[in-house]
Amino acid sequence: MTRFTTRFAPSPTGRLHKGHAFSALTAQRMADQAGGAMLLRIEDIDPTRCRPPFEAGIYEDLTWLGLDWPTPVRRQSEHLDDYAAVVADLDRRGLLYRCFRTRKQVLDAIGDAPHGPSDAARPGPHPPAEEAALLAQGLPFAWRLSLDRARESLGAARWSDLHFIEEGSGPDGETGRIAARPETAGDVVLARKDAGTAYHLAVTHDDALQGVTHVVRGHDLFEATHIQVLIQALMDWPTPVHHHHALLTGPDGRRYAKRDRSVTLAELREAGVTPQALRTELGF
Repeated sequence: MTRFTTRFAPSPTGRLHKGHAFSALTAQRMADQAGGAMLLRIEDIDPTRCRPPFEAGIYEDLTWLGLDWPTPVRRQSEHLDDYAAVVADLDRRGLLYRCFRTRKQVLDAIGDAPHGPSDAARPGPHPPAEEAALLAQGLPFAWRLSLDRARESLGAARWSDLHFIEEGSGPDGETGRIAARPETAGDVVLARKDAGTAYHLAVTHDDALQGVTHVVRGHDLFEATHIQVLIQALMDWPTPVHHHHALLTGPDGRRYAKRDRSVTLAELREAGVTPQALRTELGF
């Protein structure tokens, strides 16, 4: 029987807060109850936002919480060649296309889409002459996954059978066997202009490589599961069981988030909060 393996995979773009603590403790508790393991993965592929001090803070905060993990820890920035090989394979199979559009151009297209944002999220390949001219100018481009080509590659039967098992619940109470709807994500970027990979590709690659059997994470990533199931099918990678949990919210009812400058674990520690007090507050 395959050993229960989950992961806590933060990005070092800021200090951890209570929401991170809740998710990490949930994953650790589930691993302990199943006699398995929780891996720590550093998802640091964003060169514009990831910082070494924030990565050091992740280790400091999780150790303070009383968590431990197998070593070595996988740092995604050290394995860009792994992701480049997947991009090359998908490109060879005709499943990707180059996208030179800026974020603003994509957002403008969303506003102009005749049938709503889902159509604009599938910008489609540039016309051949336009693409050749853009390449000749040496402009940077992202690689997008073509949903149309992916559907053709899998065939109608496999496409219609795409699904995942939810042992927690989605934001609207979804549970059990859930049909995947990758079309809701559109033609997602699998390799950014500045990084050579993107979240959806890196996370599915690493879950397969590291033998992750259960993905434990918050409701904010529930919708991401749909496109990730498609990538796993295209690459013949296993789809883990998923356990999404509710997001921790503050006294104002808003979920904890780095961008909102939520109180960090470091700040709580400096204020004299003990690890046990925080664990008790969070239900652990």
